[in-house]
Amino acid sequence: MLSQDLARYVELQHRLGFRFRVQNTLLKSFVAFAERHDDRHLQAARVLEWARLASLPQQRRNRLLTVRRFALALSAEDRRHEIPPADALGRSPLERRIPHIYSADEIAALMQAAARLKPAGSIRPLMYETLFGLIAATGMRISEALSLQLDDLTADGLIIRQTKFHKSRLLPLHGTTCDALDRYLVARRRLGTLNNALFVSAAGASPAYSTVIANFLQLARSIGLRGGPGQPGPCIHDLRHTFAVRSLEQCRHDRDAVGRHIVALSTYLGHAHVTDTYWYLQATPILMRQIAAAGEALHQGAVS
Repeated sequence: MLSQDLARYVELQHRLGFRFRVQNTLLKSFVAFAERHDDRHLQAARVLEWARLASLPQQRRNRLLTVRRFALALSAEDRRHEIPPADALGRSPLERRIPHIYSADEIAALMQAAARLKPAGSIRPLMYETLFGLIAATGMRISEALSLQLDDLTADGLIIRQTKFHKSRLLPLHGTTCDALDRYLVARRRLGTLNNALFVSAAGASPAYSTVIANFLQLARSIGLRGGPGQPGPCIHDLRHTFAVRSLEQCRHDRDAVGRHIVALSTYLGHAHVTDTYWYLQATPILMRQIAAAGEALHQGAVS
C-alpha cells in the first residue's frame, strides 16, 4: 500500500521536473521500515521512530521533513495518513544570513573598480566590469553567468541553459545591458580564442569560480565595502538578493500586482518554488513605506 503511494508520489515529482534522488532514497527506506511493522497508513509516531535512527540532528530533521511532505500529499487524498509536526525534533539551527542590499552607487563603484584592474588595455578589466554588471542587472547566479556561451546571447535576451533544477529560461535584457554586452563583445571577438564561453580571461580561458570570488573580494575591499580578510561583509551573491528586492520596490504596490510580480520574479530567477524567491527578499525603507501605506489603506477601508 505505502509502496504504491510512494511510486505515485515519486512519479509526480519527476513529472514536475525534480530529480528527487535523495528524497526517493530516504522515502524508500522509511516505507520499508513502516511496512515491516505492517503499517498501511502513515503514522506520526512511526515517522519519528524512523527519523531518530539517524546519527546527527540535522539528518534526523531532514528525514522528518522529507516524510512530512510525503504525508501532506497522502493526507490530501486520505485523512487516515497522519502528518507529523514539523518541529517534533526541534527547530533547525540554520540562521538566515542578512544579505547586503547594494545601492546603485555601490554597484557603480564596484564596476568602476573592476574597470581599473590590471593589465590595462587587456580584456580582464572589461570582462569583470561586464560580469559584475550583468549579475547585478539580471540577478542570475554566478555559476550561470560563467557558463554562458556566445550563442546564448540572442536578439530576445540571454538563454540560461539547464542550470539548477535542470531548467532552462530566457532572460529579457534592458537596452542598457545589451549595449554593455555589445561593447564587451567587441573586445571579446578580438581575442581570437576557440573557446565559445562568453566570459574569458586574457588567455582565452573561462575564469574559475574561485578566481571570480577572489577578485570580487579584492575589489570590494578596495572601495571600502568590506574589511580585511576574514571579516564579514557584502558578498557577490548579495547582488542576486539586491535584484530581487529592487525589482519588488518598483512594482505597483497593490495585492494583485505584487502577486503577479512574485510569480514573474520567481521564473526570471529560475526558482523551482516561489518560497525560494521569498528567501531573497529583504526589508528596505522603500518596501517598509509601501507596506505601511498598504496597511493604512486597509485600515481606512475597514473603518470607513
